[in-house]
Amino acid sequence: MQKMLSSFVSTALATSLAVAFPAYAAGAASAPIVKEAPLRAHLSFLSSDLLEGRGTGQRGGDLTVAYLEAQALAAGLKPGNGESFRQSVKIAGVKSTPTTSSVALEAGGKAQSLSFGKDWVWAPGDARDVHAMDAELVFVGYGITAPEEGWDDYKGMDVKGKVVVMMVNDPAPTAAEPNRFNGKGLTYYGRWTYKFEEAARQGAAGVLLIHTDASASYGWSVVQNSWLAERFQLAQGKRGASMEGWMTEAAARTLFTAAGEDLDLLRTAAETKNFKPVALKARVKGEMKAAVRMVEQFNVAGVVPGTDPKLKDEVVIYSAHWDHLGKQGNGDDNIYNGAVDNASGSAGLLAMAQEAVRAPARRSQMFLWVAAEEQGLLGSAAYASSPLWPADKTAANLNLDSLNFVGAAKDIGTKGSERTELGAMADATAKAMGLAVRAPEPDLAGGYFRSDHFSFAKAGIPAFSIEGGKDYVKDVEGAKAKQAAYRARYHQVGDEYDPTWDLSGMVQQAQFTLNLGLRVANAPKMPAWKAGDAFGKVRASAK
Repeated sequence: MQKMLSSFVSTALATSLAVAFPAYAAGAASAPIVKEAPLRAHLSFLSSDLLEGRGTGQRGGDLTVAYLEAQALAAGLKPGNGESFRQSVKIAGVKSTPTTSSVALEAGGKAQSLSFGKDWVWAPGDARDVHAMDAELVFVGYGITAPEEGWDDYKGMDVKGKVVVMMVNDPAPTAAEPNRFNGKGLTYYGRWTYKFEEAARQGAAGVLLIHTDASASYGWSVVQNSWLAERFQLAQGKRGASMEGWMTEAAARTLFTAAGEDLDLLRTAAETKNFKPVALKARVKGEMKAAVRMVEQFNVAGVVPGTDPKLKDEVVIYSAHWDHLGKQGNGDDNIYNGAVDNASGSAGLLAMAQEAVRAPARRSQMFLWVAAEEQGLLGSAAYASSPLWPADKTAANLNLDSLNFVGAAKDIGTKGSERTELGAMADATAKAMGLAVRAPEPDLAGGYFRSDHFSFAKAGIPAFSIEGGKDYVKDVEGAKAKQAAYRARYHQVGDEYDPTWDLSGMVQQAQFTLNLGLRVANAPKMPAWKAGDAFGKVRASAK
């Protein structure tokens, strides 16, 4: 196998670099230059059928870790965890078994005819294999408790032992309060991960989220593909509610009608601070079963030591998640290769590391490939809770997730950098490369809370994900069409590598990330959060 892997990588076709970065190159001729050939080779291999979709807890995931570890060593990185490149991440694997379960929804005294997968999905949030359920349903609006907004969707209701039903997203702005919950942008309160976390804090026995394409920013098929497969949660730390799940809007509407309630009226009521939870004439009853196993996954970390006697004790972390959805089902094509998401980011980090070792910076630099992002940012959360480098000595986290595969652009995306002094540094880096920073847009889908940098931000570390440009250099309309067409392949078996891809955009994105990291690594001081930012308060309180 090793001989086959080496042959595959060594014979990968290298193509010329389409973007020369003239402004940057002219001022820094000896600076590290990310090359397309290694990026393409790593991308083609990491997304190949041989790695079986890099699934968490699957053989393909184990092969991926071995490959990343070997390539980190070959690039000249130093082990990031003592003498090892690996950081253990203990994970509980949970797969619902609806055929052996009897759990069902009842409303108005009658059982609801809901099909697992088609109408609703569920799994235990506490990694237990059997739960006897007999719990009242309560509608809690958005399921948000936000003191700074004067908002409490649980007010006056003890939901211990109950199953709460709620909407995703967060309350819309109004004419009177145009900036509530960040206006048009989504806050963390709107993310499904927060909904589950808050329900558990409230003592709920379960939580069911109502899915709509608009509020979730993806179709029901994305929920299906994730929840029909084995799901994962950290084996250590806080556990979730007994039942966690989703239902379609159609199923929710049928349920609420049977319970004597109007879903639309309740949704409208939930848009105000005066909303109070509504007990539904409905219950979850029966036995919920799941297959549970404990697995060990690994983050992979390699370091380029700093050159400054003092600043080398501080670090800049570049990250990307190595996992995708693995193998699922028994169809003709059951491999979710995840070429863009996120073989591209993992390959980009390998290509960057190869160059970073040639020209170390004053601060140390860590290249970190994290596990189980698709399962809820588990690998990065595990790192943040047990960092290999002290959080107060970590200058920044720059994350790559789904690189630009359609071609070079005149701009770059730095959404989230404005929360910290990284914003000004990103602007300067873009200018030096002859790029424009894309104008900020409302974060409608809550992108800042959906990728691994967020685990670092919650730990008080300045962090954001670098996004590819959209102002394409060549064949603008064709490039936009290719990017738009990817939406249908997201989290589907069709996210596969195409050897005809123009990777100049990926190289550009990786180069920008490395350039920004070097700017941070050579700066006199570590970047700080902007005054008043909620995540910045975490670092301030730790001092």
